[in-house]
Amino acid sequence: MPNRLARSLSFRLLLIFIVLGGLFVFGTFKAIQRFYNSDQIRGLISGHLSLHVNYVREDIGVPPRIDRAIEITKKVPVDIRILGPDVDWASDPAFPRLEQLNFASSPRFSDDPGAWADELQGIDFANLDNHDFLRMRQSGYEIVVSTPRISDVSDGPALVPLILGLGLSFLLLAYAAVTWLFRPIRTIREGAEHIGHGNFDFRILKVRRDQLGDLATDINRMASDVESMLDAKRALLLGISHELRTPLSRMRLTLEFLDDKDNAESLKAEIVEMEKIVVSLLEAERLNSRHAQLSKTNVLVSGLIKKLLDDFFSREADRIGVTLPAEPVSAYIDEARIALLLKNLIGNALRYSNREDGLVELTISTTDHELAMTVTDHGPGLSKDQAEHIGEPFYRSDASRTRESGGTGLGLYLATLVADAHGGSLKLLDTDDHGASFEVRIPLMTP
Repeated sequence: MPNRLARSLSFRLLLIFIVLGGLFVFGTFKAIQRFYNSDQIRGLISGHLSLHVNYVREDIGVPPRIDRAIEITKKVPVDIRILGPDVDWASDPAFPRLEQLNFASSPRFSDDPGAWADELQGIDFANLDNHDFLRMRQSGYEIVVSTPRISDVSDGPALVPLILGLGLSFLLLAYAAVTWLFRPIRTIREGAEHIGHGNFDFRILKVRRDQLGDLATDINRMASDVESMLDAKRALLLGISHELRTPLSRMRLTLEFLDDKDNAESLKAEIVEMEKIVVSLLEAERLNSRHAQLSKTNVLVSGLIKKLLDDFFSREADRIGVTLPAEPVSAYIDEARIALLLKNLIGNALRYSNREDGLVELTISTTDHELAMTVTDHGPGLSKDQAEHIGEPFYRSDASRTRESGGTGLGLYLATLVADAHGGSLKLLDTDDHGASFEVRIPLMTP
């Protein structure tokens, strides 16, 4: 789930909204705080508050006049309590007793830089049941003002939960809107995946008329163009191969009637080599793409190797050592192409090593998810420069080698394509001794 959210464009855009919203609120709060903390504004607020407190004191007078206090409560939504040597009066009988209130100075009214206003001399503050109380003393009397009125009980929702609830609702609405906005991306991604697997006749449908819709249209057009180009390429290659095979077959037939047997055999070997190149190029074309169609079945690996050795290496079986796991191994692979891969690797190992160098070793092993096949010889090995070109078409580590010893330079290239087509890899392992060791790893997938 966390990985899915981290890759979601909707979630990322929502995070951007949250961060920008938080920065806006923080910046606004700091700006207001800086504005109200300025000497001019702070002095203005402090002066007005002091003036209003003095108005109340003077209006009530000394000794306190109850009628004036009643007039104030009628004009302003507050309650007043007056206590003194000869009076204990409250505008509301429910006005709390003074011993119920914990009066103290307020951090909002002090000389500290973060306070709203300067300290009000002779004024104390208290809070009880969502009511704020302000106490003034003058000439032995205490005047306590409550705001709002004691009888006024808030029947609406609390401010903070209301703000949090609205904020959460807006975030959910924003997430729903962003999800709707980017919903076509999932359809486009699924369509691109189909096309990426070679289904070029697949088309992305039901996308809105916006930029994402334009993207889907472009992908559909690209699929059509790629399909047309691949069809043309395959048709051209098949045509060329057909045109090459026909004269090669005629040349071989003609050679059978030549009296000069030595030249005939030499030319025949060259023709066979040309036929191998044509066949290898055709196979490379089929595999040199993600869209290669593999004929995968569940194959018993030991049976595949036995058939491979019997068909292609029966005369040199004594030079090949095979190591198999104790338990039979079954893999979901294209049997013909994996056989081609191993044939090329073993053929190269036999070609570039001598009998006295030791056995060519074929080792099969498995992990939980992979089949590993390693072919090792003890010949002269490969230099660092040669190793960098492994898997390149037509590359031969020694350009001076003859046809009999050097091959066409397509064997490792085809082996690499076969491994890639199975979703695996082929690599040259580091060896401390002389020789070369190639490891192939392919997934042990089930159908």
